[in-house]
Amino acid sequence: MTLRKRESLTGWGITSTYLAYMAVFWGYPFVWMFILAFTKWRFFGSPKFYGFRNFIRVFRDPMFWTVFTNTLTFMMYFLPMVLTGAMIFALAVKRMKYLKTFVTLSFLVAYISSGVAYSIVFMNIFSDVGPINHFLYKHFGITIPWLTSPQLAMLTIALMVTWKFIGYYGLILYSGLQAIPKSLYEAAELDGANNWIKFWKITVPLINPAIVTVLVLSINLSFGIFTEPYMITGGGPMNKTMTFMMYMYETAFQRIRPSYATAFAIVTALINYGLIIVVRKAVEREVSVV
Repeated sequence: MTLRKRESLTGWGITSTYLAYMAVFWGYPFVWMFILAFTKWRFFGSPKFYGFRNFIRVFRDPMFWTVFTNTLTFMMYFLPMVLTGAMIFALAVKRMKYLKTFVTLSFLVAYISSGVAYSIVFMNIFSDVGPINHFLYKHFGITIPWLTSPQLAMLTIALMVTWKFIGYYGLILYSGLQAIPKSLYEAAELDGANNWIKFWKITVPLINPAIVTVLVLSINLSFGIFTEPYMITGGGPMNKTMTFMMYMYETAFQRIRPSYATAFAIVTALINYGLIIVVRKAVEREVSVV
């Protein structure tokens, strides 16, 4: 056997485990997903060909448009809050001289914390008799229905999710800040630029890749959020916190309609992907530091 064949066999031997893993845990589910989307099946028996009727039904489903509106509402709250908070965190960390590692790790604890655990904690904090409403009633004589108001429930969930991801997204922006040469700021100062001008003319344009990354991750999160609304509101009140993932879960496992849930998931993924493309076209810019 030649050396080239031995190297080829060694390479295939090394990668075979990974290829087998991909075939079993990614390839097979991917193929089965498309089979389900074009058939009708209820966990028992053989799937029956259903054509495009599952996809047509998605757009005729009033709940689809309710969930779509809820997702846009969540993004309207979440994106500005998490992007602003992450930017402030990144700028603050960059200016710190001491305890920088401790602070960043402290914020990352929120990111790695259990979604179920912190959902329960926040559910008690924002409850009608929780500490926030107790404080507001004691000092101002009012209470706020954070989780029971159709107008406020999604905002409250967005606040919780923002708390979790500020540290993680902030570190992404911080890595972008670290790549900006200090000489650019020094040159701007010589030209009389103040901090505000330096931020908008130097910092924001040069960390554009990091900002786009945060936006893409945030949009993906908005379409895939499940734990917080499921644990805290269960999709209520009045379905105002029902999300794509929650509706897919209920359709597949509570209403026993996995085929329709699969078609719903494919449509959701396409909308998610399309929105990401639009955002990247609108926001992403080529960055080069000479």
